[in-house]
Amino acid sequence: MTFQRPTCTCNDAWHQRRRKVKLHHEKQDEESDAWKRLLDLINDAAVRNVEEWTPGSLMPPEEWHSIVTLPRQIGTLKSVRKLCLYGSSLVRIPPEIGEMTALQEFDPYTSYRLHWLPYEITRCPNLTESRISTRALYGNFKNRNPFPDLRHESDFLNSIRPKKCSVCNSPFDDTYTTRWISLNIATDVVPLLVFACSVSCIDSLPIPPDNYVLKPHRGGRSIEQPPRR
Repeated sequence: MTFQRPTCTCNDAWHQRRRKVKLHHEKQDEESDAWKRLLDLINDAAVRNVEEWTPGSLMPPEEWHSIVTLPRQIGTLKSVRKLCLYGSSLVRIPPEIGEMTALQEFDPYTSYRLHWLPYEITRCPNLTESRISTRALYGNFKNRNPFPDLRHESDFLNSIRPKKCSVCNSPFDDTYTTRWISLNIATDVVPLLVFACSVSCIDSLPIPPDNYVLKPHRGGRSIEQPPRR
């Protein structure tokens, strides 16, 4: 039987007109053989200090496409300069990507279910190159895909909340706030999800580039985006 990778209708015009835009809520099966294999691959890459890591080439297709998020352990990949996630079925990247301090090139091209990235990717000091399927991104200038309303996503957001503030890196107490912001990441403008410990951290965020929503926001259809190009 021929394997078919999962598809995504989030940016389909029919769906956008007739329903609320929501984040992907798929839960990763962390008891699966695929997840355990991926953890072993991360450990092996960390031990061997590899500089280019392409996990999809090291797993059977049906296992690789059952992965909807990478393990938090990717933060241990301190020597990886190029992270290749070409053609993945990922719907989110963990904030620990910000701990990949050697990362220079981020390539999730044709990962059409990946619509946003964690704000923590801004902590990668050497990241200069990216290859992202930008038409799949929320708010992209070519099609202005709407942003999910974070006020309606509280239960799910709590399940993926990082341990520390995306902005100041302080541990969270019982409260946090979330925002979308579009910023230049390497060679692309990318929508980033911010988990902040305070309004002051939100106020300290950078100014987005021209032709994007010019302040952090919670999303929803009330957000006015610039016209498509």
